[in-house]
Amino acid sequence: PLPLPRLLEAVLGVGNDLELRGTLQRIVENAAALTGARYAALGVLAPGEDNGLAEFCTTGMPQADRDRIGHPPTGRRGVPGVLVHDRVPLRLTDLTTDPRSCGMPPGHPEMRGFLGVPLFVEDEVYGNLYLAEKRGGPFTAEDEQLVRLLAAQAGIAIGNARLYETARRRERWIEGAAAVTTALLTGEAAADALMTVAERARVLADASAGVILQPTDEGGMEIVTASAPVGVEGLVGTTIAPGSAVLEQLLGGEPVFLDDSATDARMTTPVRHRFGPSMMLPLQAEGRLIGTLALPRRRGAPQYSPAEKLLATQFASQAALALVLADAQQRRERLAVFEDRDRIARDLHDLVVQRLFATGMMLESTQRRTAAEERDAGVHATLGRAVDELRSTVQEVRTAIFALQQPPADAPTSFRGKVLRETAAAAAALGVRPSVAFTGPVDARIPDRVAGHLLAALRDALAAASRRSDPTRTAVTVDATVTLPDGRPGVRLTVSTDDDGGGGADDSGTGGRETTATWQSPL
Repeated sequence: PLPLPRLLEAVLGVGNDLELRGTLQRIVENAAALTGARYAALGVLAPGEDNGLAEFCTTGMPQADRDRIGHPPTGRRGVPGVLVHDRVPLRLTDLTTDPRSCGMPPGHPEMRGFLGVPLFVEDEVYGNLYLAEKRGGPFTAEDEQLVRLLAAQAGIAIGNARLYETARRRERWIEGAAAVTTALLTGEAAADALMTVAERARVLADASAGVILQPTDEGGMEIVTASAPVGVEGLVGTTIAPGSAVLEQLLGGEPVFLDDSATDARMTTPVRHRFGPSMMLPLQAEGRLIGTLALPRRRGAPQYSPAEKLLATQFASQAALALVLADAQQRRERLAVFEDRDRIARDLHDLVVQRLFATGMMLESTQRRTAAEERDAGVHATLGRAVDELRSTVQEVRTAIFALQQPPADAPTSFRGKVLRETAAAAAALGVRPSVAFTGPVDARIPDRVAGHLLAALRDALAAASRRSDPTRTAVTVDATVTLPDGRPGVRLTVSTDDDGGGGADDSGTGGRETTATWQSPL
């Protein structure tokens, strides 16, 4: 009769752990305890045909022996290979005398008695239980029957553990997709958004790298973003040249799955030798192909399972939609900024400039009347200064209006925009923001060859001004209406700087002073 109490105890113990790795280890330990075997192991078959063993769990063998033996058996040869191919129980009195045995590796403990039983999960062979060196004699038919019953229950426990692991994996991928969506919709820049997708996908897929490829103008694809714990050098900028066998699928928005990137003939990139199994998933939403998410694993790593491929494909679709939504959100925010800047510019032009101009006209009229009547020279001078200040203010407001009308993130293309960029960049070094005034149609009158020299002179003058002691005011004027001493039309740049005189006084030791730098050129 079968030892039912021991069998029931072993069966119940097998199903106590929902973690797959823990379940496998518990099966091995319970099988050894049930039969009295000194050594026990469970070899998990790799996916596909004739792929040998993908995982090997053991008990009874000290860690020092495992280290000395090195790599576990592959299941492609010897007695373990017999079970992999025949998939029927195998019981041997002396393992060493069996003609199918290929011997033991150096350092391996001596083993003679052997019992092997295949392990089925959902009517498919999942792996094999190996037992060796029973205490008290050879393995019996009763032992074989006990292990077969235990293997049947173990198959159910492994199936439950696999379902639990699949559910946990699906939960992690869903949480990852939600985290990516949240991160992208908080306003990250385009490059940061792609890195977020690559980094999160790499961690979820347990890949060696996460890379984003985008189409090139030449018809190929280029790695624009790469995330890897180590060895990211050389990835960014790598291209898949036009004509590659895999390129048509990628540009068509189709996923590509590779068993080994290093040996697959479809791969032509110079970095393919670094990687083994790989997924290349389209980032496509609303008919728009953003790029491809590639998740290569190291060479020799486990193949991606069908469940992993499905979850990663769904993640890529969700990430692509989040990228499209984030881009649309950034465009809306940018449009709102442009509309607001345009409104401010219109208000400044319609209200402030016109009122300032009208006030200036009134002061000029008053100045002319007081000059004609010659009543008060002081009033006349004060009015003159007020008119000059109003003219300067109008010029600065017009400059502000022009700056508001420029796209804030784009490099300026007009001459006015370039001057404003140079003065804005110098503000930090100067400690004050320079005022800028333009006279005449500078964009229309100043050719590119003169504009380049003027901008160089402006940078030099601003740099010299920043070296002065505590400048309190810097004024930049560009006048395209001047006439040079030789009668030719020209342009004049004037940079005036006021300081407090501390440490920067002239040789006479006087206090604060104004310094003016002038540059001019014919047009």
